[in-house]
Order: sequence, then structure tokens, then C-alpha cells
Amino acid sequence: MQIILLEKVVNLGALGDVVKVKDGYARNYLIPQGKAKRANAANLAEFEARRVELERAQAEKLGSAQELAGKLEGLLVQITRKAGMDGRLFGSVTNADVAEALAAQGFEIERSAIRMPDGPLKLVGDFPLEVALHSDVVTTITVSVLGDQQ
Repeated sequence: MQIILLEKVVNLGALGDVVKVKDGYARNYLIPQGKAKRANAANLAEFEARRVELERAQAEKLGSAQELAGKLEGLLVQITRKAGMDGRLFGSVTNADVAEALAAQGFEIERSAIRMPDGPLKLVGDFPLEVALHSDVVTTITVSVLGDQQ
């Protein structure tokens, strides 16, 4: 299916690109999320009429993401979980737990933006994690998992 991108999509294209994607990806994700429209003559004309407005909105999102990244850079987030004597957790610390801890510190970050390349944290210690605030803005925070031996 041919679509017009209404915003930058990672590994797909930038604002205004006409790309071909699988039908299910377009119907189930891109179009409902407002990231794309079907590429037909009417939608192309509408896009060209709204191009300046969409570019301004994208620039504002990028600016706010960069501002938030400046505040988050190097932030230390402490999470306490029950742990055994060897430093292994009973359970794990997931991106939802990190997002909840960030919310407690006043930063509303979606859990899908928190990247955990090695999966959930299962040991006590300090772990650097990346937070993708925008497709062009990625910052690093440190999650300190503390063991509670009760």
C-alpha cells in the first residue's frame, strides 16, 4: 500500500515521503496512529496544503523532546526490590517500573520509550538505560536497583 507519512517514522521515512508498506502495517498502525494517510490524489493535495503546519508541529515536538532530554540526561532513578543474599532480585525491574519511578520524580515518559536491550533487570546494581523521546532524540539515564533483604 502506498502511504504519505505525516511525521517522521524510524526506519521508514521523513515527513512527506510517499512509501510503500505492507497493508496490515498501514491499516493497523500507521493510519490509526495518525502517522500516515493513503497516497491518493485527494490526500496528496490535502497534505501539500497542510505541509507548513505539519512541519511546524514536528519542529515543536523535536524542540520539546530536546528540552526534556536535557533535563533527563544523567538522571539517577532508584528502585527498591526484594533481593536474595547473592544480589538477584525476586522478580525483575521492567520498563513499566522505570516509567513509574520517573513519574514519581515528575517526568511523564511512556514505557515504550524506555529501551532495555538486555531485557528486564534481574540484579542489584546500576544500569544505564536509553530513553527515546523522539526518533531523533535519545538520552541516557541510570537506574539504580537496590536490594531489600527482608
